[in-house]
Amino acid sequence: MDYHLLIKIFSINLVYIMLNTMRLLLSMRGYRFPASFLAVIEITIYAIGLSMVMQYLDQPAYLLAYALGFGVGIYCGMLLEDRIALGYAVIQIFIASDNHALAEELRNRGYGVTVQSGYGRDGDRLILTILTPRSTERKLCRTIEEIDDRAFYISYDAKYIHGGFWTKRVTKLRVQRAHEALEDQEPLDPRTERVSEDEFVNDENK
Repeated sequence: MDYHLLIKIFSINLVYIMLNTMRLLLSMRGYRFPASFLAVIEITIYAIGLSMVMQYLDQPAYLLAYALGFGVGIYCGMLLEDRIALGYAVIQIFIASDNHALAEELRNRGYGVTVQSGYGRDGDRLILTILTPRSTERKLCRTIEEIDDRAFYISYDAKYIHGGFWTKRVTKLRVQRAHEALEDQEPLDPRTERVSEDEFVNDENK
């Protein structure tokens, strides 16, 4: 048994599937040109790997190496895409109608927050919609839980965005600077973080 060939088959299929996973994720997010470029590299590697394993179909060890490369490639591709974190995410938060502190605190930290009224089983609710770079999505989720651990939120991908506050101000650097500015300030008494509904409405109309 040629162990060098086993490693080569495993590695080639790992790279192929990793690129395949990345290409699919890029395609779903609307990155046409990067996805097309990856497809060219992907199919070339696929042809090389397939031609190698086809010569050893009667030997299970080589098929196993090919299959393992497939599985590990999917996992590595998802990890890589998550690390690169391309695009934007939309997070919707559902909170009590009298809880305006969360929206104000998130704005102070550099996020754009749109507030809507809603109605749930327990009465009136506020729906906060936030667009954030995917690279800061997890940090935003942790921030939400720190400010209000009872808040219910949903996160999903934003494929296309255009105009308005989003494209001008929602950037990773802006969010990072806002966080750094807040860290330099003295912590506030939680009772002072809440504002009345009239103050909230007036602030929105400025």
